[in-house]
Amino acid sequence: MALSMYDISVPVFTRGLGQLIHLFDKSLAHAKANGIDTATLVDARLAPDMLTLAGQVQRASDASKLGAARIAGITAPSFPDEEKTWDDLVARVRKTQDFLATIDRALIDGQEERPVTIKQREGEAHFTAQRYLLQFALPNFFFHVTTAYDVLRHSGMPVGKLDYLGKF
Repeated sequence: MALSMYDISVPVFTRGLGQLIHLFDKSLAHAKANGIDTATLVDARLAPDMLTLAGQVQRASDASKLGAARIAGITAPSFPDEEKTWDDLVARVRKTQDFLATIDRALIDGQEERPVTIKQREGEAHFTAQRYLLQFALPNFFFHVTTAYDVLRHSGMPVGKLDYLGKF
């Protein structure tokens, strides 16, 4: 059975965002049980030159919604990067999941050769939709989801590999 462009994009993004919610739920329970202010987690980062947890969540949201929208040839909603609280971050992830749920499979399947152009610091990058998904959108999404996991783990939250991977 062949995998379609839809199968390797929207459900993958949606599941990864769901695992991010699971990591937040588990971390919130631990923080509450141990008197940890979640504001310190929202602003936590792995290194001074890296984004905070909020920044990682914002980029994971952007990578998934823009990734799917570009392949589908539609415009993704714009979410300003204004999340300051734990609840704001969870709401951002849920809004992203809600948007992904609206994307019609027919807009993505069969669009492997659709041109996708993205703006980067050094100019534009040009891809086919398939190459964009496999070589940019998915790796970028998982980089930020993984880094959010790493920030939580580094901050003492009791999350592990199976929390990241989820149940199958």
